[in-house]
Amino acid sequence: MAIPHTPSGQVVSVLPLGDRLAQATSSAILKAGQLEVMRVVLRTGKSMREHHTPGEVTVQCIEGAVEFKAGGTTHMLRAGDLVHLQPRALHALTAVEDASLLVTICLAPG
Repeated sequence: MAIPHTPSGQVVSVLPLGDRLAQATSSAILKAGQLEVMRVVLRTGKSMREHHTPGEVTVQCIEGAVEFKAGGTTHMLRAGDLVHLQPRALHALTAVEDASLLVTICLAPG
């Protein structure tokens, strides 16, 4: 079954989930020719193992807190923080609190 994505021109809320965060799951928001946007939900202690993307990526913490590891450095991302990575940059995340993140990926490398 295909994952439904948001049609062009439709408004989508990326506000914090608040009380709904505990029951939420990660979801695709859109996937177009060169762009993919998703909301990633991580529970406390859960991780995304080290990986990379073909193009540039941004990760914005909407709520909660995650350790973000890239380039030998660990940063704590909290609500409102955003990080940008170059294509193929290895990175990993671990939630230190229940968190939701807005992830934007450029699918075509520069």
